[in-house]
Amino acid sequence: MSTKVKNREKVHPSPTSQLVNRLAPSGIRKFFDLLASMEGVISLGIGEPDFVTPWPIREAAIDSLKKGYTMYTSNAGMPELRQELSRYLRHNYQLEYDPATMLLMTVGVSEALDLTMRAILDPGDEVIIPDPSFVAYSACVHMAGGTPVMVPTSIENNFEIAAADIESRVTDKTKAILLGYPANPTGAVMSREKLSRIAEVARRYQLLVISDEIYAKLVYGVEHTCLATLPNIKESTILLSGFSKAYAMTGWRIGYAAASAEIIAAMTKIHQYTIMSAPTMAQVAAIEALKSGEPSSAEMVEEYNRRRLVIVKGLCDIGLSCFEPKGAFYAFPSIKVTGMTSEEFSEKLLVEEKVAVVPGSAFGKAGEGYVRCCYATSLNDIEEALARMKRFVDKHRSRSD
Repeated sequence: MSTKVKNREKVHPSPTSQLVNRLAPSGIRKFFDLLASMEGVISLGIGEPDFVTPWPIREAAIDSLKKGYTMYTSNAGMPELRQELSRYLRHNYQLEYDPATMLLMTVGVSEALDLTMRAILDPGDEVIIPDPSFVAYSACVHMAGGTPVMVPTSIENNFEIAAADIESRVTDKTKAILLGYPANPTGAVMSREKLSRIAEVARRYQLLVISDEIYAKLVYGVEHTCLATLPNIKESTILLSGFSKAYAMTGWRIGYAAASAEIIAAMTKIHQYTIMSAPTMAQVAAIEALKSGEPSSAEMVEEYNRRRLVIVKGLCDIGLSCFEPKGAFYAFPSIKVTGMTSEEFSEKLLVEEKVAVVPGSAFGKAGEGYVRCCYATSLNDIEEALARMKRFVDKHRSRSD
């Protein structure tokens, strides 16, 4: 064998990318895989509405299929959808986005997040992110060649990231701040005042702000602040959102990005090579959601609120202290009374009591000592899950005391 071939074997020991090899698998999927092999499990794990997509939205998609609308759309999305979305953002937030140049329809917010990172980051660029936060945030930064800079939050500050903590981590490599409020996994909601302080930091250091607002409509007793509405920040904000949570459309895979024409053009360039266009039928459904989906969405939020109150009180009553989430559909209780790690607690709870939750450590180091409980499931299931969790906590708390 030649020297040249030997050297090549040393340079390329693996058939897969070193970047991908270093990337940790999603901490959520492990538990879903285990869950799939068990019967009789009550799942508080998956972050998905338990409602069916409202009928008018489904009917619009069915009608589009009957009429044969099964072809590609433009890369950026159907003009009718972008126009309707532009009207929606104007009506709800008084934000003006040119539908032709400043809006991009994507395959869920997940694609929008991935496109954003690949469009704005050069190798080594840093993105400041709250910890804990959605599992894809740091992963998408890594895959784009960037460096996530995690800022710990805690129950003492209601898992809200502080402007001062962001500013203390700004370096000459910092490119952007990534926020997701209302938050997954904590249910935290940031006030307009606190977001304004973060916007001031972004302006001072000329940083981009990526704002994932997929849970914008799922708030309880508070008002959601769309970050792009803050003074002098819209041009440097990349607003990400979609239809999955508010309209029970997770499987439709339809989301969007709203930003400056320059950033949307860069994102569209990547989108046209990798995806081409979001699914046509899902785009038609999204048009109908924007036109007629508000009453159904409001009913779902009202039901989530009832469940939220039950699960938070129930968790606190069994000894798992939990701050009151003001948004999304997650409770994030502390499990420290058991003396277990988040992963150990989640695994044992699933095996012993057949209740599925997600370890807080899946969402970052600051999530250790907590678990995520999704209350997008029936009240009956929530109450039964709480009864099982009480048995589990009583059993293991007595051992740790």
